[in-house]
Amino acid sequence: MPKNWWAAIALLLALGALSACAAQGPASGRPDSEDPRPLVLTTFTVLADMARTIGGGHVRVESITKIGAEIHGYEPTPSDLVNAQEADLILDNGLGLERWFERFVASVPVPHVVLSEGVEPVDIRSGDYEGKPNPHAWMSPLAAKTYVDNTVKALSRLDPAHAADFRTNGELYKRELDAVMKELKEAFRDPGAARALVTCEGAFSYLTRDAGLQEAFLWPVNSDAEGTPHQIKDAIRFVQAHKAPAVFCESTVNPSAMEQVAAATGARLVMPLYVDSLSAADGPVPTHLDLIRHDIRLIKEGLAP
Repeated sequence: MPKNWWAAIALLLALGALSACAAQGPASGRPDSEDPRPLVLTTFTVLADMARTIGGGHVRVESITKIGAEIHGYEPTPSDLVNAQEADLILDNGLGLERWFERFVASVPVPHVVLSEGVEPVDIRSGDYEGKPNPHAWMSPLAAKTYVDNTVKALSRLDPAHAADFRTNGELYKRELDAVMKELKEAFRDPGAARALVTCEGAFSYLTRDAGLQEAFLWPVNSDAEGTPHQIKDAIRFVQAHKAPAVFCESTVNPSAMEQVAAATGARLVMPLYVDSLSAADGPVPTHLDLIRHDIRLIKEGLAP
């Protein structure tokens, strides 16, 4: 992001702070007309759903990136930074997911918590990111329990009066994740089903590890150079070698490269899988738990004999 853009933002924030002080006078905090609950910002919609569920109405939760956004290379807007000044807490994923976030959080004097802290990472095995941790740990029902525990701790520090409710909601959430894990194991017990998942982005390493599936993908992390000829050839060879009946793509990326793989191999293209973003409330994956269950069903159907 250009340096002068951040300088402009800093000026904007300073003017915004002066304006707020003038409007509010000597009193601090939000105006009486606004929601008095603590404001928690998350970097993307999946984390917002977790925080909202665990918060149980005691906190106000908003996502910086909106539904359908590509979160890896997101560029914060001036309004994002101005709105962040009002937050009491920011929750991010970590593991290198939000490449824009370090600069963002340095621009706002708000505490933040990394929800993947304590997760045992799966390393990326190819491309420019080889050896770095795969950031999509919320896709694992097992790893997601660490996110829940970290969210409970963060909200309890923010709002100690409701800590007991946060703990109760967190335990209920982890029971749901246990149920999802059971569904995942049962979904891929059929010995006749294919056991190779081929996707556009390598966002399913944690899910395939939990399910006992092999994994291949076009690119390890969403980037500007997606679907190179070399990536497409490698995916075609993998599909042919493993006789994969279907290939998959995610909701936030262009499927044209995977369409070439499907055409070259005769595999069906099944989509959309959801990873980086929930759907709207009336869509197929309005919550994090819905997202994992949706993907399990779609993958099971695609790999069925």
